[in-house]
Amino acid sequence: MEKRKDGFLIEKGEHEKDFIFGTRAVMESIHAGKDIDKVLVQKEINNDLIKELLQLCKAEKIPVVRVPDAKLNRITRKNHQGVVAQMSSIEYASLDHVIESCFNVGKSPLILILDRITDVRNFGAIARTAECAGVDAIVIPEKGSAQINSDAIKTSVGALNFLPVVRVRNLFYTCRDLQKSGLVLVAITEKTEKTMYDVDFSVPVAMVMGSEEDGISTELMGIVDEKVKIPMAGRIESLNVSVSAGVAIYEAIRQRK
Repeated sequence: MEKRKDGFLIEKGEHEKDFIFGTRAVMESIHAGKDIDKVLVQKEINNDLIKELLQLCKAEKIPVVRVPDAKLNRITRKNHQGVVAQMSSIEYASLDHVIESCFNVGKSPLILILDRITDVRNFGAIARTAECAGVDAIVIPEKGSAQINSDAIKTSVGALNFLPVVRVRNLFYTCRDLQKSGLVLVAITEKTEKTMYDVDFSVPVAMVMGSEEDGISTELMGIVDEKVKIPMAGRIESLNVSVSAGVAIYEAIRQRK
């Protein structure tokens, strides 16, 4: 938590300038084409105007999260009317456009898919490495992913201002679409005997990284084309996810060079 000048507590990394308050103000912002990361709606409210807002969010593919009033009050003391929209810190990219652009210039796409990675610092560090290495895009789910806020951008050292980030509703169907587009889906996981040196990363590839706590979801593990691990010689059995991503990314770059 951070304490504001008026003594009110807000979540670390959240500032009032990052939000829009009030039902109609949020709806007008959506109609105006503002980049909105998600809309927070008070749990108990379900009037006609809220229903209209929910339908608008669904049509525009904007995630909606039902939260207690206390959560909204931590963000602002203004009259939020039970609705707060969090502005996007970046402009999200189109995955179809990214893949098409790669193929148009004769490049094998290298895509990084992050499944359930919620730590902002890990996400920022991964983005920094990905941008430096020339990864074509990072793909994240609408729900269950780190917030791309000022903290994430700071941790990425500004890389998120340049690296295409794609936000999708369903990682499973997105991965299926990538396979149909000719990409090989490679899971970076310790749950295999095959190492990352035994797979061809020079072809079009989408790497899948899971969280340190939960790993890659069973659903995604069931459809990947390859499962590979980073060889470990020490007594510690795992690496930080941002370090693992860096190791895997640069093995792909090594093979491509």
